[in-house]
Amino acid sequence: MFSFCTDPDALGTVQWLACYLTTGKHMSFYLSFGTVLLLLAITAPTALAFGFAGAAAARSRLLPVSLLGRGYIAIVRGVPDIAFFLFFVIALDQIFEWTRHQMLCPDWDEPVRQGNDFIVCQAAKLPLGTAPQWVHETYGFLLAVLTFAIVFGAFAANVLFGAMRAVPRAQIETAEAYGMTRQQAFWRVLVPQMWIYAIPGLSNLWMVLIKATPLLFLLGVEDIVYWARELGSSKTPRFTDYPHGDWRMWYFLALLVFYLAFTRVSEIVLERLTVRLSRGQATAEGAAQRRAGA
Repeated sequence: MFSFCTDPDALGTVQWLACYLTTGKHMSFYLSFGTVLLLLAITAPTALAFGFAGAAAARSRLLPVSLLGRGYIAIVRGVPDIAFFLFFVIALDQIFEWTRHQMLCPDWDEPVRQGNDFIVCQAAKLPLGTAPQWVHETYGFLLAVLTFAIVFGAFAANVLFGAMRAVPRAQIETAEAYGMTRQQAFWRVLVPQMWIYAIPGLSNLWMVLIKATPLLFLLGVEDIVYWARELGSSKTPRFTDYPHGDWRMWYFLALLVFYLAFTRVSEIVLERLTVRLSRGQATAEGAAQRRAGA
């Protein structure tokens, strides 16, 4: 990036470090922080949507729907995250390819399962072998997002289901006595009040989601953990113009600082959100706000 970087042998300590930290691989390392933030920005609302749907299904009066919601919560929460991530990404990818295979290659006369191999026609591959690299990376990232959303959606569903049950039943009955339908009471009375009960559990879930982002490394996404390990490991003059020893400790220390700073900012935002949601609620925080305003 700098003109003096063309001759590494002539660099001083500070100049050497400036050149080292601005290499192409380091730029990919810096961009990988954006990958983590993008994952959180997409996964959090998606997981919340899965959670809301799961909680609403679990409390449904229709037995098949209720069993579906409760089963989703129980099954996903009962499987270790790492095992689920490693299994589900492969399974999801094969489901997509099998579906495309059935539609695009109806004349295929060979079994898809051949021993341990999963073989579909070339047109059904996701992504296609001729697709550019960014398509492959985007597809892998979207699979990771969907997996994260399904896993953490189950935990969110459990939190929201408990929050829905925490809202006094008398308020729902009063709303129905005033002529509201069950759906109206759900959306106008239950949902607005449940968030104050759900926010502590959702706050913890958000923190766990932040800490789980290094699992992207296990899913084949070049995230900050991948680049920290790649750049921090020992480099000899044979493989790089900027050789160094084992610097992984310093790279992972940078990740530690990043995660601590990010979680602290999250705590501040969540505290303010809790105060906002407590206004007018029959909770200790809401009572304290009423006394303060009296």
